[in-house]
Order: sequence, then structure tokens, then C-alpha cells
Amino acid sequence: MAEGAELPDPPDLTATVFEQVEAKAKLPLRSMVVLGILAGVYVGFGGLFATVALAGADALPFGIAQVVAGLVFSLGLALVLIAGAELFTGNTLMAGPIYTRQLAMGAAARALLIVWVANFVGSVLLALIVIGAGVHEAGEGAMGRAALDLGVTKIEKSFGAVIASGILANMLVCLAVWMALGGQTITQKMAGLILPIAAFVAAGLEHSIANMYLLPYAYLVQMVTEVSAASISVIDVVSNLVSATIGNLIGGALVALAYAHVYVKR
Repeated sequence: MAEGAELPDPPDLTATVFEQVEAKAKLPLRSMVVLGILAGVYVGFGGLFATVALAGADALPFGIAQVVAGLVFSLGLALVLIAGAELFTGNTLMAGPIYTRQLAMGAAARALLIVWVANFVGSVLLALIVIGAGVHEAGEGAMGRAALDLGVTKIEKSFGAVIASGILANMLVCLAVWMALGGQTITQKMAGLILPIAAFVAAGLEHSIANMYLLPYAYLVQMVTEVSAASISVIDVVSNLVSATIGNLIGGALVALAYAHVYVKR
């Protein structure tokens, strides 16, 4: 669509989104892996930026600090959608083409699993590089404290609470993807994705891929700073990622299935 053209209406946008995610399920394995690793890194960059915003924000009211963190975290999804990468949470929209019989469930499950693992690899690699760069020492240790506080807040939630939080988080993430795909310019795409992403981060909701960076990074900060009251364990990280992933799958499927049912004939 040419510069300045009208944005698509909801039925056309639904068709566009489903065509995009169907194509993602058919990517070659090597492409899925490389682009999945990149997405893990990109979302991790968003998490890094959000941690900077939260570091030393004790003097600010809670809501303001969280909203600022959410706004800068949108960097992650902007890089994924504009530069190009494969993100598990956005790809849960594959539930729509499955429902409309445009995509086989086996092909979608394979793609989601490969991308989830690749996202994890990219996220952890970034966490290792960031800890090696000594970023946790910035602001006289404020960065490290912010990362630990955020990690502890996440692992203190119950398994069920993280699932529910993950549903809400990925509904917003998938709506951000949905609206960004309706944009024809970088400005339009950014305008479509920023507010949903800011909303989920500001509300403290659980995004499995973001947590793949935030929790390992908090765990590493805990190790290198020799925190006496160490409270983040590997089991805590795994439990959070499993429950957040379940919630994210449900949340993405809810968005995709709703639009598939309304706008696409089976």
C-alpha cells in the first residue's frame, strides 16, 4: 500500500495478520532459529531499557515510573516488527489460521516450539553479555537493585497468578502486533504498538520472552553481587517461564480466535 493510503479495515487486517503468521510457520528451520534468537535479544533490549527507567525511580510515584518503563520497553517489539524477527508470543496468533483451516496444527506447534527455544537462547545470551559488561554497577548499583527487585516481584507470584497475568499480557502484545501490521509506515507501526506494550509493562503483567531475559539477568546479578538474602532460584525461573508461556498461549489464541470467528469463513 502506498504512502498515505488508508489503513485497512478490521476484516482486511485480519486477513493480513493471518497470512503473515501462516507464512511464519513455513519458514525454513535455519531462518526460524536465527530470527528467533534475534527476537530474544531484541525483547531483552527492551527489558534492559525498562530496567534503566526503573533504576533509582524510588522518588517517583509508582504509576509514573511503571508507565515510563512500559514506554521504553516498546523498543523490543518495535525491533521485532520493523527490523524483522520471530517472536513466540506474537506467533501465538497462529491459532487463527488453525481455526480457519489455513494452517495445520502440527506445523504451527513445530514453529512455536522452535521459536520459543530460540527466543530463550537469545535472551540468555544477552543477559550474559549485559552482566559481563557490568551494567548492573551503573548508578552506584541502582541498575542491579532494580533488576533484582523486578525479578523478585515476578517469582513471588503464584503459578495460577502468572498464568492469568500471562493471558492479559499477551492479549495486549498480540493487539500491539495486530495494530502495527495495519500500519504502512514506521511511524504508523510505532503508533500502533506503543500503548498496548506500555500498558502490559506498566501493569506488571507476565510476558514469557521478556522474563527469559529479566529473570536470568536478575539471577546473575544476584550471583555476582553476592546478595546475602538470595531469593531467586533456577526453579523459580523455570516455574515462572512455564506458567507465563501457558498464559501467553491462551491470551494470543483468544485474540486470534475472536477475529477469526467474526471475520473469516471456515
